Amino acid sequence: MKLADNKATLSFTNGSPSVELPVYQGNIGPDVIDIRKLYGQTGMFTYDPGFLSTASCQSAITYIDGDKGELLYRGYPIDQLAKNCDYLETCYLLLYGELPNATEKADFVERVTQHTMVNEQMQFFLRGFRRDAHPMAVLTGLVGGMSAFYHDSTDINNPEHREIAAIRLIAKMPTLVSMAYKYGVGQPYMYPKNDLSYSGNFLRMMFGNPCEDYVVNPVLERALDRIFILHADHEQNASTSTVRLCGSSGTNPFAAISAGVACLWGPAHGGANEACLNMLEQIQANGGIAKVGEFMEQVKDKNSGVKLMGFGHRVYKNYDPRATLMQETCNEVLAELGLENDPLFALAKAVEKIALEDDYFVQRKLYPNVDFYSGIVQRAMGIPVNIFTGVFALARTVGWIAQLNEQMGDPEYKIGRPRQLFTGSVSRDVKPLAQR
Repeated sequence: MKLADNKATLSFTNGSPSVELPVYQGNIGPDVIDIRKLYGQTGMFTYDPGFLSTASCQSAITYIDGDKGELLYRGYPIDQLAKNCDYLETCYLLLYGELPNATEKADFVERVTQHTMVNEQMQFFLRGFRRDAHPMAVLTGLVGGMSAFYHDSTDINNPEHREIAAIRLIAKMPTLVSMAYKYGVGQPYMYPKNDLSYSGNFLRMMFGNPCEDYVVNPVLERALDRIFILHADHEQNASTSTVRLCGSSGTNPFAAISAGVACLWGPAHGGANEACLNMLEQIQANGGIAKVGEFMEQVKDKNSGVKLMGFGHRVYKNYDPRATLMQETCNEVLAELGLENDPLFALAKAVEKIALEDDYFVQRKLYPNVDFYSGIVQRAMGIPVNIFTGVFALARTVGWIAQLNEQMGDPEYKIGRPRQLFTGSVSRDVKPLAQR
């Protein structure tokens, strides 16, 4: 952080003395007012529900400019990374700050590949879940349970432990997600195959079976890799903040990432693409394309309670930069699989067309976001809707770890302890039961 030349002055109308607060500048983006000494100087806290105007940390990993529709990983625009790099190169970038050269990439890929298997006892752990359990419930348990298997990498304050935990989590998440899926459908688990790419291996573990060889479709392989890249990190969102807050207590890396998985499960966060597909299926059940116009009119009616999922974004006030890339991938996948005329996908295109042309949605900048297209792509691939968030968690794991590593290496980090504006009862006496 760089101290700005100017300071902020907080004044009061009740006669209390004014307070000067330091201002710090980032390399890009808004400056921040340092309020760390505010309570000590004034006896007051700030009030910011949802942390909409609060910077909880300093970070050098990911930058978002919502007005411009810009997303940078370590300074690199997301569109350039998605077009010129694969997911494991992006992982290396997020973890270490620079893109790898050929030797560094080969070494990193080798390290990840050698850790793709999970302890065989994990399958017995799985059997404790009902077959119809939501895969995210299963995944939350499996990731947290890894701390019971890998005792040599559970000290979050040890950089070497965090390093090996990072490699293990990146390597094993595809295996765990596919195991959660296979368990739910009653199929045998597929062991990783180390001569395949990261994305190709995941496709095989998801859709292969021991009875026949699985041939990876390169178009689907690249599409999935792009999904992983686009979801690898996204600044200080709900799940990332959860991982940081959890890690600030000194808990082990697996527990912190498990907390991120649990937070991601929510439909307002990682479950958004699942909610989007559910919305499309509901429109389809109620009449399909013929009813799209009626549905969109209901969306405009604030009293209807009908929401348009997969459009607009809390951060991006312009077009989601990931959505353009995902739209291209969506069209490639549908063409490859001959699904351009599939009723649900045709319905999605009809919804998209109205949203991009109708003044109501255009004026409010409710453009399709990455969740809209990634949900369509995953469904086309055959990934069940209830696995969508698991795929998101798989992709986001590296971002969580990078953020966690950054926090633990920050000399200014402290255990998270948000404050509150208390609005409950003041102190009162407890009366005996007979007098209440």
